[in-house]
Amino acid sequence: MLVTNKLQEAPAGGREMLCRLNHDVLKELLGDRLVVVELDKSPVRGMASVAAAFRGHIDGLDQGAVDSILGKVASLGLDTVFVDGSNLGQVAKAVKRRFPKVRTIVFFHNVEARFFWGALKRSRSVHALAVLLVNWLAERKSVRYSDKRICLSARDSTLLIRLYGRGATDVSPISLQDRARLGPEDREAGLPGGFALFVGGVFYANRDGIAWFVKNVVPHIRIKTVIVGKGFEAMRTQLEQPGKVEVVGAVDDLADWYRDAQVVIAPIFDGSGMKTKVAEALMHGKKVIGTPEAFSGYEDVASKAGWVCATAPEFANAIAAAQADPPQSFLPELRALYEGKYSFDAARARFAKILEPSGSNLSMRSSLW
Repeated sequence: MLVTNKLQEAPAGGREMLCRLNHDVLKELLGDRLVVVELDKSPVRGMASVAAAFRGHIDGLDQGAVDSILGKVASLGLDTVFVDGSNLGQVAKAVKRRFPKVRTIVFFHNVEARFFWGALKRSRSVHALAVLLVNWLAERKSVRYSDKRICLSARDSTLLIRLYGRGATDVSPISLQDRARLGPEDREAGLPGGFALFVGGVFYANRDGIAWFVKNVVPHIRIKTVIVGKGFEAMRTQLEQPGKVEVVGAVDDLADWYRDAQVVIAPIFDGSGMKTKVAEALMHGKKVIGTPEAFSGYEDVASKAGWVCATAPEFANAIAAAQADPPQSFLPELRALYEGKYSFDAARARFAKILEPSGSNLSMRSSLW
């Protein structure tokens, strides 16, 4: 059984894209044997909902959904439950307590407690603190009641150990469905070099990162910066500079923007997990200029993928180096990195090994709790 948030046919956000890919990989591996439970997110309203959230009923999960999941596990004789997101830890707890021999696998999109700690630091409020605590409690259950824990990177695994006493059993880097258009007419249509491209949704780390870049790097570079991503329309007044910075906002298809960019920028200074925009750039055969945070999880390919920068002068120098290279719309060696490590086929091979039956379930160290 796969328990996941509501799947989107054409997902736009990084988490939504990865949820869809995880489903499609499991479907290809298991076929009609895969039972899918999708959860519709609903806002938390009222004291009863707040109390339920602290019990793990978040992101579309409530007691009715938990009872339905347990009923299907029993009636169908399922032997494995794959929980797509550590925020759904109440599912792992309920399944493991009712069916101790059923294998529970939790996929960690990031370390939720770390992610929401960053959000709390950015916006100090009772609401942000409550969201952090709710997700910490849910994630704690995911760690405690899982037989297998899949993290995107070794960093996330290490952080799980620090926070909860147990790390990942498996590491599977971020992977994306192929959305690049790779025909000769697409590779050669329009010479790149007109802009540096930033792609991302308007969550706190993206907002802060691109605002820092516009303030500290843009005055020192001779290339236009284009910002593409849902929600950035609201920051147009704050960020746009005639001839220097353009805010596009949401688009239906990123392929043309990647094709015509000379380089992709990723000035991200906080967060968890892996950054979708790096794998996406490699998919489109583009180099990336990003911070160490942006390249977290990509360390083994960073020197090939682009430039790692921590300061404004380093970003400016890297962009100058990118402009000095002969403009190319597509670098096949970068596309090869995507295909080998971050593609659907790469994820399918990793999941096939992870799903192999093990000799015995991992013991739960209750003394930690």
